Amino acid sequence: MSHFLVRGGRRLDGQLTVQGAKNSVLPILAATLLARGQVVLLGCPRLRDVDASIRILHHLGCDARWEGDALTVDTTALDRCGISDQLMREMRSSAIFLGAILARCGQADLSYPGGCELGPRPIDLHLSGLRQLGAEIREEGGFLHCRAPALVGRELVLRMPSVGATENLMLAACGCVGTTVITNAAREPEVVDLQNFLNACGARVSGAGSSCVSVQGGQALHGCTYRVMPDRIAAATYLCAAASAGGDISLLGAEERHLTTVTAALRQAGCAITADGGGLRAVCRGPLRAIEPVQTAPYPGFPTDAQAVLMAALLRSRGATVFEENIFENRYRHVGELTRMGAKIRVSGRVAVVTGVERLHGAPVRCTDLRGGAALCVAALAAEGETRVSQICHIDRGYEDLVRDLRALGADADRVEETDNS
Repeated sequence: MSHFLVRGGRRLDGQLTVQGAKNSVLPILAATLLARGQVVLLGCPRLRDVDASIRILHHLGCDARWEGDALTVDTTALDRCGISDQLMREMRSSAIFLGAILARCGQADLSYPGGCELGPRPIDLHLSGLRQLGAEIREEGGFLHCRAPALVGRELVLRMPSVGATENLMLAACGCVGTTVITNAAREPEVVDLQNFLNACGARVSGAGSSCVSVQGGQALHGCTYRVMPDRIAAATYLCAAASAGGDISLLGAEERHLTTVTAALRQAGCAITADGGGLRAVCRGPLRAIEPVQTAPYPGFPTDAQAVLMAALLRSRGATVFEENIFENRYRHVGELTRMGAKIRVSGRVAVVTGVERLHGAPVRCTDLRGGAALCVAALAAEGETRVSQICHIDRGYEDLVRDLRALGADADRVEETDNS
């Protein structure tokens, strides 16, 4: 398997354009099933999860092909309403296809999805909402057999503001008769991006970004050309990389309004972060300070996906910072790998206390999940010597080319492609 080699001790200096958002493009790819005609997605990131979504589209009989950084999708020839177990297991977000297939075909057959092992992420909210819209869903041996000859809009109240459930129900609601209102909806920017894409295709969706989303079903959707929003978690990763190594970087396309809790934390730690119409600039000089407790929460709270990279940035800070993880119970799997580099972190349940150390050292470490893997690279930038990061397949799920981007910012890093000589 391939690995990264990161040699620390070099300050970052440079600029890059932030990739399109992973957590936005995946539901948009599912949404293309609702549009009759050609969809062109501009700025679509080339990720393992995007590749997995393309394989699902091909499996369903659709056409999807790359033209530069644009992905062209045509779902006109869809001829199947089921997804194989192997394809579903490739990523957690594969569940998002359920609502779209059900709305398009009136039936769907698929298994439970896979993805990073971050603890229980049940799709019961998805299934409950779909059942309320009129779907008959039978769960058998890890498979879901869904039938919905006619979906009917109604008010849905989510028990918690789940991003995946909100998006899945938005897609299903496009195929409903009448209006669907989703209350206690997730407010993440990616939900807004999905709404904007659907409306560009002719849908009538409103309210995304608030806790109440309304979908007037029954619209005939058509193709369109659409640019995917910039990835706020990738931007947070590079801001934290600059905080870890020190330096002066510019992130073109990054939007601070999507990152206010992250930029506030980094400013408190001692970084100077400024925004203009073109993106964000981070200037980080001198030792960082410990900050007030970081508590992850649904948007607009601190994003769970940025917790690990911020933790990595603060490993050499002065003082101690408390992290409280309130979204996923296994979000601290990267801690053991960070301690191999000399980090001082104490974990108790959902709480982790990071006490800054004077120096970190390079070590062989392995990725445990997508964001934890990125955190190892952020920490390696501040470590003395060389760090070997293995199992980078996790990182490839969400970052188009992490080493390329770090090198663009002045980091000393390489990707080593290993060959199988067996």
